[in-house]
Amino acid sequence: MVEQHTPRSLIVTFYGAYGRSFEGPVPVSALVRLLGAAGVDAPSVRSSVSRLKRRGFLLPGRAADGSAGYELSAEARQLLDDGDRRIYGERGAGPAGEWLLAVFSVPEQERHKRHLLRSRLARLGFGAVAPGVWIAPAHLYEETGHTLDRLHLTAYVELFRGGHLGFAPTAEAVARWWDLTSLAKQHEEFLDLHEPVLRALQSGPAPTAEEAYRGYLLALDTWRRLPYADPGLPRELLPADWPGDRAAAVFTDLHDRLRDIGAGFVDP
Repeated sequence: MVEQHTPRSLIVTFYGAYGRSFEGPVPVSALVRLLGAAGVDAPSVRSSVSRLKRRGFLLPGRAADGSAGYELSAEARQLLDDGDRRIYGERGAGPAGEWLLAVFSVPEQERHKRHLLRSRLARLGFGAVAPGVWIAPAHLYEETGHTLDRLHLTAYVELFRGGHLGFAPTAEAVARWWDLTSLAKQHEEFLDLHEPVLRALQSGPAPTAEEAYRGYLLALDTWRRLPYADPGLPRELLPADWPGDRAAAVFTDLHDRLRDIGAGFVDP
């Protein structure tokens, strides 16, 4: 499998990993240098930054040295803060008996919002129970509220917290609500790509700051999608050989070995 990294995704990943530590906007020249180290050329950086600006993710400003730069919007900061809990948090740590239920109804004349609701709930990691009824682990309540509020969709949704009372065993129901085979495959693909990288780090010399930065940015860019596809389902409800445990352990080890060393390349 060949790993795919788009310039726009890498820029978002960079701001999540390192960009928030800058004093004010990140200079455009720094973005070009730092994304260049990950294989993105300058024209692609500039065009991707422009798209992120149009989407309201980045705001133009003057960096600390007076040059042109870009900083995160308030909504983008909230998005990344929510992502931190998801990306770096303990997997399956929430109570096994607690679920968050999203029940929605959208008038036919606004059916485009129905599609938006479904797609965003799916991106948050919700599983579909029935038309207009979606479910997720209860610990996603706060992030779900932020997302629905940001998209002006709260008028169409009611959220409930509670337990699954039957009639099928909860583990069987979870296997209907989520495509566990597909989720397992995504974890295995991450392992195929990044477990060899970790083994090389464990047995070889310490990486340089640039090597650590590049390795961490690429690993994080791949990993950060997985905690959204797999929203931290309770471990006791998953198959015994679930590969998500090993994938999370590999990412955590890569984070511990690379993130802080890589910071030396970001701000040499």
